[in-house]
Amino acid sequence: MTAPLTGYANRVSVRAGKTISFKVSSHGPGPFNAALVRIICGDPNPAGRGTTLEDHSEQFDGRFPSKVQHACPGSYAIVEGAASVALPQALSVEALIWPTLPGDGPQTVISRRDGKTGAGFALVLTPEGMQLEIGHDRVVVGKGLRPHTWYRVWASADGSTGMLRVGQQPLKRAFAVEDEGDASLTAATPLAIEAALPILIGAEAGGDRPAQRCFNGKIEAPSIAGLAAWDFSRRMESMEIEDTGPNGLHGKLVNLPTRAMKGAAWTGAERDWKRAPHHYGAIHFHDDDLHDCGWEDSFSFTVPKDLKSGVYGMQLTCGQNRDIIPFFVRPELGKPTAKVVYLVSTFTYQVYTNFARGLFDDAFRQRVADWKAAPNNPDDHKDYGLSTYNHHRDGSGVAYSSRLRPQLTWRPNFLAIFDTKGSGLRHLPADSHLTSWLDRMGIDFDVITDHDLDREGVALLEPYKVVLTGAHPEYHTANTLDALQSYIDTGGRLMYLGGNGFYWRVALSEKVPGAIEVRRTEGGIRTWAAEPGEYYHAFDGNYGGLWRRSDRPPQILCGIGFTSQGTFVGDSYRRAAASRDNHHAWIFEGVKADALFGGYGFSGGGAAGFELDRLDHRLGSPLNAVVLASSEGHDRKNFVVVHEERLGFDTTIPGETLEQLIRADMTYIEKPMGGAVFSTGSITYCGALPAQNFDNDVSRLTFNVLNRFGELNRTWPL
Repeated sequence: MTAPLTGYANRVSVRAGKTISFKVSSHGPGPFNAALVRIICGDPNPAGRGTTLEDHSEQFDGRFPSKVQHACPGSYAIVEGAASVALPQALSVEALIWPTLPGDGPQTVISRRDGKTGAGFALVLTPEGMQLEIGHDRVVVGKGLRPHTWYRVWASADGSTGMLRVGQQPLKRAFAVEDEGDASLTAATPLAIEAALPILIGAEAGGDRPAQRCFNGKIEAPSIAGLAAWDFSRRMESMEIEDTGPNGLHGKLVNLPTRAMKGAAWTGAERDWKRAPHHYGAIHFHDDDLHDCGWEDSFSFTVPKDLKSGVYGMQLTCGQNRDIIPFFVRPELGKPTAKVVYLVSTFTYQVYTNFARGLFDDAFRQRVADWKAAPNNPDDHKDYGLSTYNHHRDGSGVAYSSRLRPQLTWRPNFLAIFDTKGSGLRHLPADSHLTSWLDRMGIDFDVITDHDLDREGVALLEPYKVVLTGAHPEYHTANTLDALQSYIDTGGRLMYLGGNGFYWRVALSEKVPGAIEVRRTEGGIRTWAAEPGEYYHAFDGNYGGLWRRSDRPPQILCGIGFTSQGTFVGDSYRRAAASRDNHHAWIFEGVKADALFGGYGFSGGGAAGFELDRLDHRLGSPLNAVVLASSEGHDRKNFVVVHEERLGFDTTIPGETLEQLIRADMTYIEKPMGGAVFSTGSITYCGALPAQNFDNDVSRLTFNVLNRFGELNRTWPL
């Protein structure tokens, strides 16, 4: 279902003085309005500060014609050059296929067909087996295919005799299963085989959309005798396919089908596609893949050079419809405007983008209406593509996420969870608890993103005294981890104000703009598991999964790492003896609690909850890391220890009990050259900052650390 008003930007962040463009779909009535706002607080909960948007309409305010722009999911390959090449007089087509939804209706393997006249051919998977279609003529094998099974499929057509043939053969037969055979017929009228159109693999040309009848499953080695033979094991890191035949009919992939997939030749002897590419000659296509919506620009905005760095949005309105497209403004190159920089977890935002959780029931909808929260939920709008936390319709995991589409969850005021004790925010709106707190404390800060840091490295951090993370900086590249590690090792200070951070490895590729890739390998808390042998990223060829599996656990960077996940509930921290000693007492100056603190907040009702991190010297926590406080009160009915720490029913790798491993460790580490790290170990921590009108113990100790790390020389403002 198309949202009545939504859109996306062509980039995640923009420097002051540069231009960003916006692509909007609006059903009207009449033109839509777009005005610039700075997003200070994106929590619509009326019990707190509420949505706080700073009006910057004097910088941008315009009216633009409404136009409905559609998303067209479904992946396939297109060979444009084939439009000018004649087919052989006797057509012969072949491919290897591994269908995932063989009983699900017509799905095209390879085609060159006019969607209006029917001229041309299409080799199609149907519930009755393989079918060849030419014009109005059809011939079908009459035997259904098994899911997740490799078949050789073929078809031929002779224009001179009118003979049509189609066949299918499993590469491994199954006992008592009739799924092999062929069929033929002679057409009563001349065959219209030729059509001066591109060849499509995994789909066929549509009438009102670029492609239709998209295939679900893997395709390998499609060929047309005498014309082309495509080898999908080549150009693996790109969205291109290579023809090894005489005509060089190379093509391109549309909507990000999954590459580096096991093919029919895979034996298990080699699991790295770079070492045995001929074992990875398959591409997995899905009818719900989506990469670039390709929408037209509706307007653009050149950021004034004097516009303050921060979290901004284009606020769209049209009649009763509304939306906000967020983006991040960086300071001018080489001109930082503050001692503090907030590193926005845009990799994590993108990986979770459009997570359809299946929770949007009537009570949830009523809360959205009552709180005037972001109106569009992925449960209602799956046409804008899925999250890597979802499964494709065929049951396989989603490995790619693109920002070149409406990102419904990447909105201020978006409610992710029906939180009975708080607001139910994740990611950008949850991180606005931090930006709202910085605003309330009167602390100036610049903004950069993970995307920026991956591209530009540690030089981006060096001008700042302290780097802040948000609540959930989970996904990172080698470049971002290298930059942060170098920063703190050379005197920088890091405040890791979240939980489950620096956990998964992701890949980017310059050849696939706007996309990010994740492989759910081996272990870890995850919603789907990669198939054995499909653990290496297609984008960069690196081994995927947890950074821990690449011998780079988060404890090395920030002293703590993911240990437990629970329901979306929070609890308190208990102060440790170290919080009172002469060396660390400054952190707790002005904190009223002598023992427990943080049992409040807008995320699950407590500062320590949902996903928790703990210290572990075995995994790289520095020996001088000091635990200032640890959380408690987590019910085993609601919390589990992460898989990578468990050996058996109740045994663990570190040897502690399951109960002992369910905790968040608030940790302080001094580094060389004046560097330091402060880590909180909880996703719900930032949700406690605004509690009690920002005047609370969590707020106070966070201010103390930031004041010293940033060399701000401030006094407590409340």
